[in-house]
Amino acid sequence: MAKVLIVEARFYAQLNDMLLKGARAAIEAAGHTHETVTVPGALEIPGALALADQSNLYDAFVALGVVIRGETYHFEIVAGESARGLMALAMDGLAIGNGILTVENEAQALVRADPKQKDQGGEAAKAALAMLALKERFG
Repeated sequence: MAKVLIVEARFYAQLNDMLLKGARAAIEAAGHTHETVTVPGALEIPGALALADQSNLYDAFVALGVVIRGETYHFEIVAGESARGLMALAMDGLAIGNGILTVENEAQALVRADPKQKDQGGEAAKAALAMLALKERFG
């Protein structure tokens, strides 16, 4: 049984609740356990994962958050740098599922977050578990 850490950037509570519901359901359906920590924003997720990895308490990680395009360049920075940080950690061998939604508007986020629609929280959890299986196979 694997222990999975879900790290969420909780800015849009309703959307995050849906992402968390999907991720938790997928992890539990696979027979694993999970914990959740919250960080201020998507840019903090990679740092939180790196800190948590140092504890050796977790086998896999799920990154959850929502970044909606606004009127400034900030969207591009947050979307790009959070993804870059997660990719760097994955290249270092962490089993990560990226469920940070980067969307144009709240309607797009709702469809992607809803477990009854695109269930990106659940999909991110499944990706983390798939990467963990590869890590165990090749490790």
